[in-house]
Amino acid sequence: MTEFGFIDHIRRTFAALPTNGFEGIGDDCAVLPLGDGDALVFTADLLVEGVHFLRHATSARDLGAKALAVNLSDVAAMGARPVATLLSIALPSDATGDWAKAFMEGYRELSERYGAALVGGDTTASKNGITINVTAIGRVAAGRIKRRSAARPGDRIFVAGRLGASGAGLRDLLDGRLETPLADAHRRPEPQVAEGIWLGEHPEVHAMMDLSDGLASDIGHILDQSGVGAEIDLETIPVAAGADLRTAACGGEDYKLLLTADAKAADTLAAAFEARFGAPLYPVGRIVARPGLTWLHDGMVQELDWHGFEHY
Repeated sequence: MTEFGFIDHIRRTFAALPTNGFEGIGDDCAVLPLGDGDALVFTADLLVEGVHFLRHATSARDLGAKALAVNLSDVAAMGARPVATLLSIALPSDATGDWAKAFMEGYRELSERYGAALVGGDTTASKNGITINVTAIGRVAAGRIKRRSAARPGDRIFVAGRLGASGAGLRDLLDGRLETPLADAHRRPEPQVAEGIWLGEHPEVHAMMDLSDGLASDIGHILDQSGVGAEIDLETIPVAAGADLRTAACGGEDYKLLLTADAKAADTLAAAFEARFGAPLYPVGRIVARPGLTWLHDGMVQELDWHGFEHY
């Protein structure tokens, strides 16, 4: 069973249970309307030693910041402002004491930067490496929530930053090059919180999510949820310095925002975004009615079996 096959199994298994007001599985966050025009959004992510990070290649401080950053990125993808987190962590005996204190320093620094209170969680011992689970909570006006299911044929597809730095950085770490700018990009991602809130305020933005598993995989979630297809222009994918095109499309863990926007307003949106943030929105393709993902180069179809990161 693949990762997403398992998620589909979970969705079917729990489909008959009451939702208690929640909008559940399918987006970056679960949504709970508050009844006053606002909603809370909830997300949870695991980081497991040997799967998501290598302890010898990542400082405790950087790991604390990254554990929070990947969750704040999901909140941002819904157009929400982070308000609180819960942290649960399992530590082996050699990661207590100074290591644990440095981890919490990194976590606190990012919490302070984005105004997110740490309101609970759990700690326990581990016999097989470090496991970290963070739950992040955001707040947003219900009418401004961005969902994966809102893409429409004709929409332009944008990414909010250059791609591939994290994937190339992981290669550096695996090859023993620990002190490169690309390795730093992998160890210390920056969630696009302000950008997500700003994009959430613009109704011409339809669907949105963050890029965690790579463009080649993550665009598929928008297509599946929206019942549409996409054409991606390979020559327009913004490749980070030091990366290559395939890594930019497939590498994952860039945590940039991926969005679709009304074609008539797309150019104005992109200009306003650059004026606000000093960085461009990069157009990479368009949403089409025909299902499936098509890769193009200079308008010609390319038969590429490209996929992002898969856990199973």
